[in-house]
Amino acid sequence: MIRPMNRPMTGLAVLALAALSWLAPAGTGHAQTARPLLIEGTSTVFQRVLTRPGAALHETAGGPELRRYPPFQPLYVFARTDGWVQVGPSPRAAADGWVEEVRVVDWKQNIVAAFTNPASRQRSLMFGSAEGLRGFMENESLVDLQARLIEKADRGLLAPEDDVVTIEPENFVNIRDTLYLMPILDFSEEIHPLNYEPNLLLQAASIPLEDGLPQGENTMSGGDFDAGVVFVLDTTMSMGPFIDRTQKALSRIVNDIEGTEVGARINFGAIAFREDPEAVPGLEYRTKMLIPLERRFVQAPVIQAISEATRVATVSTIGFNEDSLAGVEDAIDEIDWDQGGNDPFDGRYVILVTDAGPNDPRDPHSRSEIGPVELQRDAEGRNIVVMTLHLKTASGAGTHDYAAEQYRKLSRFGQRQFYYPIEGGSEEEFEATVTTLITALTDHVRAARGEATVLDEAATGEDLRALGREMRLAWLGAREGTRAPDMIRGWVSERAAEKPSALAVEPRLLISKNELATMAELLEKLVALAESTRDETGARSFFDQVQGVLAAMAQNPDTVVDAGAETLGGALEYLERLPYRSQLLQMDQQTWAQSALRRRPIIDGMRQKLALYRKWLYDSSVWTALYDGAPDGDLVFAMPFDTLP
Repeated sequence: MIRPMNRPMTGLAVLALAALSWLAPAGTGHAQTARPLLIEGTSTVFQRVLTRPGAALHETAGGPELRRYPPFQPLYVFARTDGWVQVGPSPRAAADGWVEEVRVVDWKQNIVAAFTNPASRQRSLMFGSAEGLRGFMENESLVDLQARLIEKADRGLLAPEDDVVTIEPENFVNIRDTLYLMPILDFSEEIHPLNYEPNLLLQAASIPLEDGLPQGENTMSGGDFDAGVVFVLDTTMSMGPFIDRTQKALSRIVNDIEGTEVGARINFGAIAFREDPEAVPGLEYRTKMLIPLERRFVQAPVIQAISEATRVATVSTIGFNEDSLAGVEDAIDEIDWDQGGNDPFDGRYVILVTDAGPNDPRDPHSRSEIGPVELQRDAEGRNIVVMTLHLKTASGAGTHDYAAEQYRKLSRFGQRQFYYPIEGGSEEEFEATVTTLITALTDHVRAARGEATVLDEAATGEDLRALGREMRLAWLGAREGTRAPDMIRGWVSERAAEKPSALAVEPRLLISKNELATMAELLEKLVALAESTRDETGARSFFDQVQGVLAAMAQNPDTVVDAGAETLGGALEYLERLPYRSQLLQMDQQTWAQSALRRRPIIDGMRQKLALYRKWLYDSSVWTALYDGAPDGDLVFAMPFDTLP
């Protein structure tokens, strides 16, 4: 497994709507390095291939061997002749040499598959044919057949007539922590036979990114399962009693486990938040680290820090909503979850406690333009679950519906939601909920140790019990060096065969840092243009301005775009070829001009995605080198489809 390289960012790429490395340059009179071939039927998308295990690079077609490629090395195709392919790792440099055509696989889409955490579903089976997968999913005895095939796969007893080529690993591998390549070679858009909802059947190939990593190698986890819990506390005027209740509940639980193995394996931190102190100087701070998360023998300093936080603000904020997203963002970014990389926390929990809704990213008093959806996606990518205790007090009644909607978006992890409304702002109900929540998290540690839990199943609830299983599977996957299946090619369902509500395989776009930087520049320009739209005439001129940008870029020797495209998606040909639908990229001039109400959420979505892209660009842990000596701009990231523009 190749670790992300730690190199400084080179800065955002020059503005270009489609200056992505798989897009072809315009034909100009300038002398330049030969460029890769185009995929048939496209005007901008380069041909790419993936190496099979043992693929060798040759100086010429049929000439002497230079070296061997690692399995699944993505390469661009510069020429094809007599069973040989001329290849190179970058479209901006000369080809490296030649490989035999039988030693590579065509890769038409720049997408990879990532398994989700299998804790709340059955493990996915990969079939040798799409027909075999369809027959399995349509079988009237699906559940029984699935159990038999999983048992046979685990025991190595699969027969040719089963048509099953491999099974998903038992443990979970977080693709953001440990990049593995499971490229999607083809897909079919269908409906799930159990609920008739849209479902993708994906043809994927799989092999570890770096062959030969022994199973059982401890690559990410330093020992027994442990957990880190960070409280994000609203410390505005109305919150004193609830912080006091939090401190009391934590004190009771800590006293019960102090000096035990469980007590040594759950640690705490705390962050406070208020509002923009420049707007109301008496607030003193927007966010404040009350106490960092670190491993401690005793938790008394944490309890004391939370107790001191009951000295809440003495002045009122502007409006009822607060900058709670800034506090959560600090819990994600500023807390040392990896503990210097020596022994990362395995279970990662953020508990937000507030009686107010979050500032909208458009609010001038918000610190960041990132929204709850994008913040949740970033947290989940780091295996951090955000839980919200929302105190629905009488004084904030006008904000309750808005706050609940936003916190539900923020408090998701996998297929589940961890939003806990406290009706009426009851102090007793709040303390009981805090007690149950913290006890359930300590039970996650007990379960990992094989000990009996304090709470029974009914008291814990299915969501918290499933969350504990997910955290343990991720820990086991990291501790045991679990890999994706060995080299195979097979068909797998995007949605769990037996449970269509559960996403089993998530398609992702394998994007380079240069490509993401260009996408960020694109959104920045689009937001600026869109915000200047004031009426129907301005809305119609928006597309004229965009097409003017495209026309200018078409003269750039490094890019080619379709300046006459009727939609933005038409200019970004590679996105139109993905199993992905974007409201923005399907928007045409007529629809854009029709309604300001339809434009507003699109503009807001672009701004919030832009904030997320900037976070990723400057986060070295996101990026991985696919080949030795890869420059900073060629590092890659498996980007979720729902974060595309």
